[in-house]
Amino acid sequence: MRLNPKPPNLYLRKYAEALCDLGRYEEAIAQFKKAIEREPGDVFANIFLTATYSMMGRGKEARAAAAEVLKINPRFSLEQFAKVHPYKDPATKDRYIDSLRKAGLK
Repeated sequence: MRLNPKPPNLYLRKYAEALCDLGRYEEAIAQFKKAIEREPGDVFANIFLTATYSMMGRGKEARAAAAEVLKINPRFSLEQFAKVHPYKDPATKDRYIDSLRKAGLK
């Protein structure tokens, strides 16, 4: 990303996911927002923004982000999310699933 001033959106999203996994939530939110600004229909950026807000205990923002997820993909399900995003550590997957559930996603 240092070499490319306009990296692909995927880079921003994955960087933000890594920041979230490190507990650097404010930085993660900033990167997710950049990714969403570039590509508003990026459902995964919106999903992970929802999870990050929820992990921070920012329920109002988490619910608003969850509503955006459902606007982009009305058929979103946590079951499908779990299948598409395999994690080596089951606790990490559970943390994301729980945070998304708290934000109102099913």
